Amino acid sequence: MKKIKITLKSETGLHARPASALVQASQKFDSEIKIEKDHDIYNAKSMMSILSMGAAQGTVLEFQIEGPDEDEAYEEIKNIIENNFGE
Repeated sequence: MKKIKITLKSETGLHARPASALVQASQKFDSEIKIEKDHDIYNAKSMMSILSMGAAQGTVLEFQIEGPDEDEAYEEIKNIIENNFGE
């Protein structure tokens, strides 16, 4: 399992546009990609799941990636995070 822990820096948090970029990237992989926020787990392949978490600026998120293509998924998710979710 690979993990990435981040603090959201965007003033608008993880709203629809960046969430969509994350979902599209996550859906390319067979690995499970989960997001932990405040001890709750959300599915990174589900737009509704991501939006329901209400991740605002300053929120700490931990991405958990596990499966047959976790290395590739990790790199893709890391790249999206480093590029501020396409914002």
